[in-house]
Amino acid sequence: MFAPMHRFVIAAALGAGIGAAHAQPVTQPGDKPALTEPGDKPAPTKPAPTEPGDKAAPTKPAPTKPALTKPALTKPAPAALPAAGDAFALDGGPGRPKLDWLYDVPAASDAAGKVVIHWFCAPRVAACTDDLARIVTLKETGKVYIVAYINGTRPQAKKLDPIRESEGVGKGTVAFGRGATKLMKDLGITGPASIVVDVDGKVQLVTTTAAPADLDARDAKVTAAVGAIKEYVASSEGPKLVKPGEKFQLLMAIKLASWLTYGDKARMALDLTMPPDIKCDATKLGGDQIKVDDKQLTAGVSCSGPGGIYEARGELRFEYKAPGGGTGIGAESAQWKFEIKN
Repeated sequence: MFAPMHRFVIAAALGAGIGAAHAQPVTQPGDKPALTEPGDKPAPTKPAPTEPGDKAAPTKPAPTKPALTKPALTKPAPAALPAAGDAFALDGGPGRPKLDWLYDVPAASDAAGKVVIHWFCAPRVAACTDDLARIVTLKETGKVYIVAYINGTRPQAKKLDPIRESEGVGKGTVAFGRGATKLMKDLGITGPASIVVDVDGKVQLVTTTAAPADLDARDAKVTAAVGAIKEYVASSEGPKLVKPGEKFQLLMAIKLASWLTYGDKARMALDLTMPPDIKCDATKLGGDQIKVDDKQLTAGVSCSGPGGIYEARGELRFEYKAPGGGTGIGAESAQWKFEIKN
């Protein structure tokens, strides 16, 4: 009676064991890993546990930027008196304190092509009143620009003003007040004192006393520097001897002063007067036929002729302009004497 029931239980147990065997596949050594389907993501992996005593891998420290440091501020050296031959700017250069002016600040366009006198004086100095008359006389030459520094107030500066307001428009300016006081203290002068600068910005003379001989020497130096001012230098070139039929050139040239520029080319012209036997490629030049390269102007013709002794003449005219807006007309002539023979 119990035999059938035992068989049923044993069969059920065997069936469960077979199902479990199918549900858990067993891999043997040498088996290949199961293939994954496209799109399957790999299972995340956990880091291997570390055993006590294991050392961590070394890590590099993050780079650090060097701390920014501000450069130390240095004050410019105080102004000092220049020596003859030194370059000296119209504004006096580095170290000069801030200045107050009766008129405008010194104007390079007004000072261009002039001798500049930096004049230092103070009220209650008798020699300053005497020297003021000399400075005014130098200013009136028309080729001198005055930069005055008065160690005093505005009213005091007006009493020692060599510019004389509207009378001296374009002829200079006057500094006064604390800046002028400090400047004269830095320079170690009381007044009258002068720094004479030529048209090329070079110091010609420095005077720091009121001795009549020193003031006379200053005035003479200024007069000589004014006399040396030239708006331009003209030159000419031509042969002394050439062979018959041989080409030769007659040239005229102008070297303009550094502070000037050439004007309208339409106003440039070269006219030549030649002997009848001398034949040239032109006897009149104008406009673009005259070469201009910065400050240099050149005009010339090519000629030839038979044997003989000859004389030719040229007249060159041109326009030039000053920084302040003024216009000048230059007119130069040249004469050539030459001989043509074998």
